[in-house]
Amino acid sequence: MPSFEWSALSPNGEIVRGVAEAADRMAVVDRLQRQGQIVLRAEAAGGRRRIADLLHLELGSRRGLDRATVATITRELAIMLAAGQDLDRALRFVVEHVDNPRALTVLGEVRDKVRAGSSLTAALATQPRSFSRLYIGLVRAGEAGGTLPATLERLAELLERERRLTASLRASLVYPLVLVIAAVSSIFLLLDYVLPQFEPIFEQAGANLPAAARILMTVGGAVGSGFPWLVIATMIAVLGARRALAHPPLRLKVDGLLLRMPIIGRLLQETLAARFTRTLGSLLQNGMALIPSLAIVRDALGNTAAVAAIDTAALEAKAGRGLARPLREANLFPSRTIHLLQLGEESAQLSGMCLKASDIHEEQVRLIVQRLVALAVPLITITMGLAVAAIVATLITTMLSLNDLVG
Repeated sequence: MPSFEWSALSPNGEIVRGVAEAADRMAVVDRLQRQGQIVLRAEAAGGRRRIADLLHLELGSRRGLDRATVATITRELAIMLAAGQDLDRALRFVVEHVDNPRALTVLGEVRDKVRAGSSLTAALATQPRSFSRLYIGLVRAGEAGGTLPATLERLAELLERERRLTASLRASLVYPLVLVIAAVSSIFLLLDYVLPQFEPIFEQAGANLPAAARILMTVGGAVGSGFPWLVIATMIAVLGARRALAHPPLRLKVDGLLLRMPIIGRLLQETLAARFTRTLGSLLQNGMALIPSLAIVRDALGNTAAVAAIDTAALEAKAGRGLARPLREANLFPSRTIHLLQLGEESAQLSGMCLKASDIHEEQVRLIVQRLVALAVPLITITMGLAVAAIVATLITTMLSLNDLVG
């Protein structure tokens, strides 16, 4: 009996692959569909890997679409479908009006698969670098429930909220970063260029530089000569840290430690809570069951300690013991999150409570960042000001000493 290599989208939103023996290709497709999976590919297995597979591996490292582009595409697609257009015509409209070459390629491939008979979910699943499991899961729920236009509208709002939050955080950090760069550049200029100008003058006069000037010049020379080695050492340290964090036990400990740090830990907790509740609420709102939703949510967190807590909570919820209690025992999420989740479970309004909780946590993230920036700016200003003042004072002392020598 021949063998067939297949790949499919599972009910949990995961892309699974395997090899099956069957009389023909359609038998494999029928078997997978009876299991509730959406077939992406089912082809006869060969002794060697096909050129297409090799090309897929080569191109698999391509960068996917950014969130802004995906949000725009989703919004336009939702508008077209809500206006009564069929999926093929809606995709054609988006393809014809996109101005991003990469987006044009991705959407063209999606549209080709839809026109070949694939569902939108299956077509999007072939572009995992552009469309996340959350995105695919929501689209799958929308297609299954016949609410694809409304689902895409909510998905576009979700993507735009995430983008606005990220843009707000980045904008808040621009001024402190510029301030640090300007101050450090000024210090390097004084140490590496201005102070050395006095050394030949003192040598010609047969005198030594003041002690403070010699110390600063020594520091400046050490920093200047050691800067390339500092960059290399930093790169090695970063690569070593990434390699070490690739080990799950160490990564779990580090992620848990980060969440329990005094100030940064609270910011990370609020960020994780916002992402967790927004994602879970969106999935539940679109009709997806709790357990499959948690399987998708775990991949959106990016923190292994939080993922482990979600996995434990999923097992408890599957056994009928609720979601809030195991998350409280993990002690990784803010108490406000747990309280609202428990209230949502008790009132059978978990999706609504999750979305309300996400609004609260996103606002808390913005407030914490604003407070940190408001505290960091004067600290940076004072620290760098003192450093520059010390160097300028040394320059003035050196100039006065030079006047004494000339006099």
